Amino acid sequence: MSKLIFERSVPGSSAFSLPEGDVPSVELQDSLQGFLRESDPPLPEVSEVEVVRHFTELSTKAFGVDSGMYPLGSCTMKYNPKINEWAARLPGIAGLHPDQPEETVQGALELMYELEQMLCEITGMNRYTLQPASGAHGEMTGASLIKAYHEQRQDFRRKKMVVPDSSHGTNPATAHMLGFELVEVRSNERGLVDVDDLCSLMSDEIAGLMLTNPNTLGLFEEEILEISKVVHEAGGLLYYDGANLNAVMGVARPGDMGFDIVHLNLHKTFGTPHGGGGPGAGPVGVKEFLVDLLPIPLVGKKDGQYCLDYDVPHSIGKVQSFYGNFGVMAKAYAYIKALGGKGIREACRHAVLNANYLRHNLSDFYEITYDRLCKHEFVASAVRQKKECGVTALDVAKRLIDYGYHPPTIYFPLIVDEGLMIEPTETETKERLDGFIEAMQEIAKEAKENPELVKEAPTNAPIRRVDEVTAARRPILKWK
Repeated sequence: MSKLIFERSVPGSSAFSLPEGDVPSVELQDSLQGFLRESDPPLPEVSEVEVVRHFTELSTKAFGVDSGMYPLGSCTMKYNPKINEWAARLPGIAGLHPDQPEETVQGALELMYELEQMLCEITGMNRYTLQPASGAHGEMTGASLIKAYHEQRQDFRRKKMVVPDSSHGTNPATAHMLGFELVEVRSNERGLVDVDDLCSLMSDEIAGLMLTNPNTLGLFEEEILEISKVVHEAGGLLYYDGANLNAVMGVARPGDMGFDIVHLNLHKTFGTPHGGGGPGAGPVGVKEFLVDLLPIPLVGKKDGQYCLDYDVPHSIGKVQSFYGNFGVMAKAYAYIKALGGKGIREACRHAVLNANYLRHNLSDFYEITYDRLCKHEFVASAVRQKKECGVTALDVAKRLIDYGYHPPTIYFPLIVDEGLMIEPTETETKERLDGFIEAMQEIAKEAKENPELVKEAPTNAPIRRVDEVTAARRPILKWK
């Protein structure tokens, strides 16, 4: 077990040295005397080499995409091209300040302007706001636009938001946070939106439908044009959760499917890291009739100069200070420019190919709830293992750690029992996919022949199984 940095502390050790102070000392005002410490802060005393060894050791215990395959479903892109990180660190990008005059940041404004144009082309929207800081923040912005649209038209009866039973959890959470009453639409036997059920839910109280396409089962909504027609004829708007855009980008556009509002995850789909709290970016695009509601400012162009446009008559206001997470925009811009239209399409096709390759090769060992052509991800199930051997999806996921793979998403979406949501993404090689298939097949055999081995996994990880409920409800956040 690794020691905490405090446990490595040895009195008198130091990893730094400071020059003699050349600033005269000043007595604190009497009003501030009460804020003085009575003793030195309990900081660890560690030499430089021990500090380096400590954090290097910790880094080897954390699994990341640079360590191996990361098959988490519904998270889209895992590997992020390193050149994008280099681009975002260029002094002319990293050194900017949002308070600089417009004439001194023409390059940054041009980048944002062109990024918006590219996102519009990829998704079939007319304008974008780049302000939202994450996917969930983009959802909040999109749902706010739906609310503002109906209120502007004096249509105050529309208080209900429809969400599928397979939706990302942020969809109902966002709608609820904005005061919408949630209405759930069922999935049919094919794992798609039940259009008949959707029709039965329509009324003059429906504000819109929040939909992911392909959905969280990795399945394309084949009746999307009919779904769009049903929602629009009822007076509602159609909202696109862009978390799974990598499954259709360059091939199909949400705008052509009938969606009015789109949020994208630049930190997932377009080459920038996500997880660990950020930074992220969740731009929101709209059709022309909603442009006047977008957050201010937008980035425009006038007399050959890029400028900030505050002329948005019915704007919902700012959703973040300044312009959004510019460094993330720079990475996404570099990614899209490097790939171009052809490359974007190829990344999509490889993601779909990889997912179907895994699905086909695992179908004899695990239940595939909807075993047909999928898009970027699919949901396997350990229901067979649980019934025959008492081995659960959690056990399978934990055993994968022993084989050197990060576990997939488990128990989501909720409509699949013992679900294992697997997404290989476009960057994994056939050799790596074959290794993952072999590991999953071996675990299925172990579940039959030695189920206790799987139930006790992981056996070679730094930490075995933790009490997840206690960890979530009573976390220990500081060293005592």
